[in-house]
Amino acid sequence: MVATLPGRTQGLGLITEPLLADLHLDRVAYASMNLWATLAGALFCFPTGWAIDRVGLRWVAAAVVLLLGITVWQFSIVTGSVALVFSLLLATRAFGQSALSVCSIATVARWFPNRAGFSMGIYSVLLSVFFAVAFGAVGYSIRLNNWRAAWMQIAVALFVIALLAVFASKAPHDGTLSPPLSEPEARRVGDATFRSELTLSQTLRTSAFWVFAGTAAAFNLVSSGLGLFNEAVLNERGFDQKTFHTFLILSASMSLAGQFVCGWLTRRWRYQTITFLALVVYAFGLGFIPLITRHWQLWGLAVLLGVAGGLIIVVFFSVWSDLFGQRHLGRIQGAAQMFTVLSSGVGPLIFAKSAALSGSYSPVLYSLAVISLLLAFVARGVRSPNEVIKANAYL
Repeated sequence: MVATLPGRTQGLGLITEPLLADLHLDRVAYASMNLWATLAGALFCFPTGWAIDRVGLRWVAAAVVLLLGITVWQFSIVTGSVALVFSLLLATRAFGQSALSVCSIATVARWFPNRAGFSMGIYSVLLSVFFAVAFGAVGYSIRLNNWRAAWMQIAVALFVIALLAVFASKAPHDGTLSPPLSEPEARRVGDATFRSELTLSQTLRTSAFWVFAGTAAAFNLVSSGLGLFNEAVLNERGFDQKTFHTFLILSASMSLAGQFVCGWLTRRWRYQTITFLALVVYAFGLGFIPLITRHWQLWGLAVLLGVAGGLIIVVFFSVWSDLFGQRHLGRIQGAAQMFTVLSSGVGPLIFAKSAALSGSYSPVLYSLAVISLLLAFVARGVRSPNEVIKANAYL
């Protein structure tokens, strides 16, 4: 997942300014290219999920990393052709943010099918730590050399990772799943030992998929929009750039705490309950942003948003295999990932439009707080496929 860095908004943000200056690109034009590249790149989630289910994780992951490495290498030597820049931007979004993310999440779910929540909690914490190290290393390389040298170094690292992926051991549950139980068999074995094995089409017909995918998409919409304009949002409340940087550090630390807590809670609580708690806290935090005036309030806000975000991230990583099974996990996660990628492209536009129309970020924050609260109550009442089967067994 750390290898997706050159295809993510935060990773591309590391080279945005030097890239625009080097290639003489207009800021608005580049933002438009980024939006369309993100939206088009999201479509790669579907074929990646299908390939994982049919071919297996090892070869799909190796191929995706290799393609991303070639793209990043070409990006490091690109000239000022707008069409070529857009093509490479699209490829980094498609192979990095979309395809490789699906591979990474599916890897953990396939290796630990019966402990997805706890395993994903550990995975999320390590991911945050490794991303922090990667951002620091890439940022240092850009300052020491230039953005082209940093991107070339990333390309070399991706080629090495692709080679290692070829020789990686096969996941114990990659392509060796037993046939799914029929509904009469499920009733006989009971709810304690049965786990749904739904196809993608069956999954898309469940309310649980749309609730959890919608929750993740809504969170990504807010986090991308707020992330891109976070400094401006806090500046509107009277806080300077240094305070903004401190806020980021504290919220990231609290996100780690939330991921630890969620990994522990998944062994004890339903995903619906965890999601309800996370969204209520997140809604309260969003609604509180336009009201803060003091530093201690800002630090409290960082705790709320960080912990809630950590909970939502772990739920998104782990819920699919636990609720919908392993057999078609790649396709299911590909569909869910596509919605989050789409929302991440739309989020910044919504924040920017709100500020342009009203002169403030407060209206969009209040609106998103209400939406998050409504989603919380919907998530609390949704039933998982196993719960539906159990209810039908008594009919």
